[in-house]
Amino acid sequence: MPEIKDLTKLVTDFRDARDWKQFHSPKDMAISLSLEASEVLEHFQWKSKEEIEKYIKTNKGEIAEELSDVLYWVLLMSSDLNIDLPTAFRNKLKKNNKKYPVKKAKGKHNKYTEL
Repeated sequence: MPEIKDLTKLVTDFRDARDWKQFHSPKDMAISLSLEASEVLEHFQWKSKEEIEKYIKTNKGEIAEELSDVLYWVLLMSSDLNIDLPTAFRNKLKKNNKKYPVKKAKGKHNKYTEL
């Protein structure tokens, strides 16, 4: 699997070859990230659990493309904002481990303030 830095280079090279950085303010990249995440949601909207299971089998490629679009914007934003994404991710997971200790959170969907 490619490293995050390799994937980030792919997306920045793609963007820079087209001279699109001029359009990529943090605000606009955040909007694009949100829009792409919404496109992931569209695949599941209004479907029952059974319909979703069937849909995934026949539309996995389209879902993968939308998830890839989300990743594109995450990688691009983290690069432009000089965020070390692997470190940020590990730090966030440490915080979540404290908020959601296994003994309190296992098998529950409650917010950490309600555990």
